[in-house]
Amino acid sequence: MEDEKIIALYFSRSEDAITETAKKYGRYCHTIAYRILQNEEDSEECVNDTYMNAWDSIPPRHPEKLRTFLGKLTRNLSLHIYEKYHADKRGAGRTALVLEELQNCIPAPDYTAKAIDDMALKEVLNRFLAGLSAPARVMFLRRYWYFDTVKEIAAALGVSESKVKMSLLRSRGRLKQYLEKEGVTL
Repeated sequence: MEDEKIIALYFSRSEDAITETAKKYGRYCHTIAYRILQNEEDSEECVNDTYMNAWDSIPPRHPEKLRTFLGKLTRNLSLHIYEKYHADKRGAGRTALVLEELQNCIPAPDYTAKAIDDMALKEVLNRFLAGLSAPARVMFLRRYWYFDTVKEIAAALGVSESKVKMSLLRSRGRLKQYLEKEGVTL
């Protein structure tokens, strides 16, 4: 079913909206959740929460891209669950590793909350990503948005793992410089 028809089901408050969403995007959402949580049950619960959040926010919201909207909901819910379970733990699993890689080029916590509220950080990151080459942008997003492993990225793009690692290292360095230039406190 087309996204606009699914969104129309949400607007008409038809329970078929969730059924159709699950058919079309269930696997996609589950993949995002599982890569972050590394737990089947938590991932399934997160995907179900994604459907409920979509139900609660459509309407009044009308997402331009349903896939992106659902992916963002799933990712945010997954990260929230991850933080709750790992509040006192560091360094275990893929998610901690990915977050640790970005540690030196993300804003300080006090500034992050303010920047998210102002949406300024989002704009800065979008400009940074737009300035990357297409392959570097794909690698960066697959690693830091979708939490793909270096091996998965290399296989998907048909390049060596060392090329992916080097590209990510350079992109993180550029991100740090870009954020500092934009006045974002690190």
